[in-house]
Parts: sequence; C-alpha cells; structure tokens
Amino acid sequence: MPGNPLTDSKWAPDLADNVERMVGKVRSVATDNAVKASRGIVFGILGLISLLVAAPLGIIVFTKFAQVVLSRMTRTDHETTVWLSYMISGGLLMVGGFIALAKRHPKKVKTDDKKKEEKKKDKKNDKTDKK
Repeated sequence: MPGNPLTDSKWAPDLADNVERMVGKVRSVATDNAVKASRGIVFGILGLISLLVAAPLGIIVFTKFAQVVLSRMTRTDHETTVWLSYMISGGLLMVGGFIALAKRHPKKVKTDDKKKEEKKKDKKNDKTDKK
C-alpha cells in the first residue's frame, strides 16, 4: 500500500499501479463472463441454423441413397423404389418421433415412502368425508 506522499518518493507510481491492478480485476470479472455468454449464444444460434439446414438435406440424401440401394437389391422399376424409399424414410422418422414423445415426460416411479404418504392422505380424506 502506498505510504505518505511527503516521505515516499515512489508514492505516485505505486498508487497508479494499485489503481490499474484493481481496475483490471474489476474489468476482467465484469466482462469475461459477459463475453463467454455472448459467444455461447452466438455459436448456439449458428449451430441451430446449421442443424435446421443439415437435417432436411440429410433426409433427402438418405432417401436418394435408399432408392439406389433398393433399385439394385429388388430389381424393380423406378416408381416402386421411390415408393419404398419414401415408406422406409417415413417409418424411420415416425419411430424417431415416437421415441422423442416417450422421452418427453419421464415415468414417475413411486417410492415406498410416497405410497405410505398417499395411503395416509386417503385415510384422512375418508375420515373427513364420513363426518
């Protein structure tokens, strides 16, 4: 800490260094977190936009690939392979949707303690209903 300005010849440079160090600490604490948050938001939006473009293109590429594979495997005409590839792609997307719906609300597992509490509440409700 800087001493008396009358007796310490290094008082001014020491005081300036202390002020500069404290301002640097405050600036780093205040701005580093804001910069990290803004970078996360920007890169998250870019990732979301990329995913929104890549998902339909991936489905299209998968469907065309399925048409080529089906035409070589089944030796059928073009219309049949197109129809089959659409059915396979639609089925896979439907299964993916069902899985997503199942994971939307996790199943609630009742523990023994919760079951006991519910029984007690039911008994209390029965007693109050009979009165």
